[in-house]
Amino acid sequence: CMNYMLPFSYAWGNFSVLAVGIWAIVQRDSLDAIMMFLIGLLLTVLTDIIHISIFYPSHDFLSDAKRFSIGMAIFSLLLKPVSCYLVYRMYRERGGE
Repeated sequence: CMNYMLPFSYAWGNFSVLAVGIWAIVQRDSLDAIMMFLIGLLLTVLTDIIHISIFYPSHDFLSDAKRFSIGMAIFSLLLKPVSCYLVYRMYRERGGE
């Protein structure tokens, strides 16, 4: 989001999942909130892979800011499966099947 290299749909998708995650943390008794957060995380894993693969710049046009921005996007993508596992454990603790 920092370098405007990725489209606005990347930012909107990740920020909306962040908002649902805050809602899931605040409402500790809601299974729907945690399930929506888990589904949102899984969908953003897929859309992040698509966004990064389509909009990755060629080697000739990589500045330091673009390299850092794409590195953070890839790092976020690598951490999302860990987040999905932790959210799934939270879902099981709250009584999910």
